[in-house]
Amino acid sequence: MSFQALADKAIAGDILSREECLSVLHCPDNQILDLLSATYRVREQFCGKQVHLHMLINAKSGICPEDCHYCSQSSISSANIERYPLVSMEKLLEGARKAKEAKSKRYCIVISTRGANNREISFLTKAVRRIKEEVDISICCSLGLITEEKARALYEAGVEQFNHNLNTSENYYPEICTTHTYQDRLNTLQAARTAGLKLCSGVLFGQGESEDDIIDVTLALRELEPQSIPVNFLLPIEGTPFAQHRYVQPYDCLRILCLMRLVNPRQEIRVSAGREEHLRSLQPLALYAANSVFVSGYLTTPGQDYQDTWQMIKDMGFELEEHSDNSEQTSEAHVHA
Repeated sequence: MSFQALADKAIAGDILSREECLSVLHCPDNQILDLLSATYRVREQFCGKQVHLHMLINAKSGICPEDCHYCSQSSISSANIERYPLVSMEKLLEGARKAKEAKSKRYCIVISTRGANNREISFLTKAVRRIKEEVDISICCSLGLITEEKARALYEAGVEQFNHNLNTSENYYPEICTTHTYQDRLNTLQAARTAGLKLCSGVLFGQGESEDDIIDVTLALRELEPQSIPVNFLLPIEGTPFAQHRYVQPYDCLRILCLMRLVNPRQEIRVSAGREEHLRSLQPLALYAANSVFVSGYLTTPGQDYQDTWQMIKDMGFELEEHSDNSEQTSEAHVHA
């Protein structure tokens, strides 16, 4: 099957068939460069040569009642991590300044929770207003399950985007979490979108999912149409149920990233947690599919320093996009609700 033909189809706005999706996942090793070349045509068509950086802060760690099997902060995890309540206002401001210094387009505030309570929402909305006054940076929040009322409070405070990942296919979801459902996640995304927030929703691969699950969640994201799609690869953490899972091989990571771009040609696709360990020396090639990168660490694990990421982007001939998208806060996404 011609990968360039798949690129033509993606650029035209046509959806790939399941057979075509499988052909991407089954790309022979000696054709990986052909697949990357075809995928890059799609990436360049809709995203040019630009790369966005993102930085997050783990604003509340290891205090979560959920049993997500991949997560070191879950109720069933015995991982050796820091556990602390919601950080101070000054800590959030400091994180925003660091994100700005790193030339990040967006600063993501994350808390460990089933869903932020009213007190937390009140504190975070005040913090967001302070950040908006003192630091010119776009803000995303990841606060677990959320209602439309709470999402609207975030939107009115100046939050542009809400993160809540699908993580895997609907069929496989019960294998990674039992304390909430895939539908609960869709309901949260619906509430956020209805409140006016843009959506950031992605995936976590390497959890034992099948190729069908990979295709299912990729197609589900096309239907959902989030503005951003973070693609994570599982870091097996000692003390979690998935501690013994194996790393995804670098070529398989590239195949998955290419599939995500070909099926979701217009979206911001972010190569995220696990990129350093799974892609290893092939990390730079991820930019042929992805146009966004997380820098300087994740929730409980370290990551590539932002200055090294700057260099990688420059070496690959891409351009770092630094501008904030604060002015883009709109409710245009409502039509997809």
